[in-house]
Amino acid sequence: MSVNAETASAEPVRGPRAWWVLLALIVGLVGGIVATKSGDGIREPLIQVTSIVGELWLNALKMTVIPLIVALLITGIARTADAARGGRIATVSIAYFLVIFLASAVLGAFFTPVLTGIFPLPPNAADAMQAGLASIGTSAASAAVPSAEDFVRNVVPSNVIAAASNGDVLPLVLFTLVFALAVTRIRDQHRKTLVGFFEGISDALLVVIGWVLAIAPIGVLALAFGLGATAGGGAFAALGYYILLVSGIGVIVTLASYPVAVVAGGLKFGDFSRAVIAPQSVAISTRSSLASLPAMLASARILNIREEVVDVTLPMAVALFRATGPAMNLAVLFYIAEWMGLEPNLPHAIAAVFVAVLMSLSAVSLPGEISFVSSIAPIGIALGIPLAPLALLIAVEMVPDIIRTLGNVTMDVAVTAAVDRRTASRK
Repeated sequence: MSVNAETASAEPVRGPRAWWVLLALIVGLVGGIVATKSGDGIREPLIQVTSIVGELWLNALKMTVIPLIVALLITGIARTADAARGGRIATVSIAYFLVIFLASAVLGAFFTPVLTGIFPLPPNAADAMQAGLASIGTSAASAAVPSAEDFVRNVVPSNVIAAASNGDVLPLVLFTLVFALAVTRIRDQHRKTLVGFFEGISDALLVVIGWVLAIAPIGVLALAFGLGATAGGGAFAALGYYILLVSGIGVIVTLASYPVAVVAGGLKFGDFSRAVIAPQSVAISTRSSLASLPAMLASARILNIREEVVDVTLPMAVALFRATGPAMNLAVLFYIAEWMGLEPNLPHAIAAVFVAVLMSLSAVSLPGEISFVSSIAPIGIALGIPLAPLALLIAVEMVPDIIRTLGNVTMDVAVTAAVDRRTASRK
């Protein structure tokens, strides 16, 4: 999909106003804490009402996930295959995207548990948050991770419809990947018809998510009230820990852009650092890679990257490439696992890496809160981690989303330099 097409498809979709959602979270948590001190006569009826409202909103958010996985994967694979047909520069760009996606996913899956082991969530905060989940119908007990043997046995689906119905994401993703690859091999007329059909489905579902998120302040307020009433002040500590952990993983990916530019791109560290200041400033202020594209184009030309590479790789990067996505998405889910006392095993971690890479290929340029749901929920289902915490974490996604955009923009310029050097050496 071109940048222009991407912008057009995203235009009707509006995310929630981040400050309103954050305010709803704070008001809900404080309200729940205050209600607890008012006695059960007030607390219990309020928890019953807010839990119903919160669960309805959460279910509305979850109902789009399974069909969205299929639609986004098929259009994402088709879009990537079309881009790879655009010549050597496009092919080399795609290769770099895939390698960095994989490295990013491995970082998120295996380094996040290391960080949580060194700097664990405070025990009182973890216990309080687990208790708080019970108020929205989710508990650690109900979220037991299946055994490695059962997990491996069910990777290949015998019935893809049943897999979708049961929420078995990994078998569904595997089938969809195979189907999407097959779509790229059929006649152009049929391929365009199928891809257009699934693009229409994904666009419609993203609009539905936009509608659900438009009332996010109400849903988050309801969920946060129940959490505050049961978790108390521990909820604030746990959410602060989340922001630091996920943002820290994003900072690591951002810092990795510099050796990519120096080693793979052949640039001087100082030259690259100075050139990316302008796009980084736009990224921080707008949280949009698309809005940062003009500044990225200018910085690439300052670095003397060839025009033909700049004109191909940077727009492709904006449309297809989210370097921080796999790492930070997996960090979110491993944080939830830590929160709930779950320990995903090695097969689950490997599957999470696989799904994270594929969902990153399917990412589109949308407001961070919308892509937060569409990209992370499928990985969470694959890991067997409940999605209820995502509905609360979306309220504080504004800060990590700044780091996401900062890292994406920095890596976009670094990869463009690497593609330039790689293709120039083979001319």
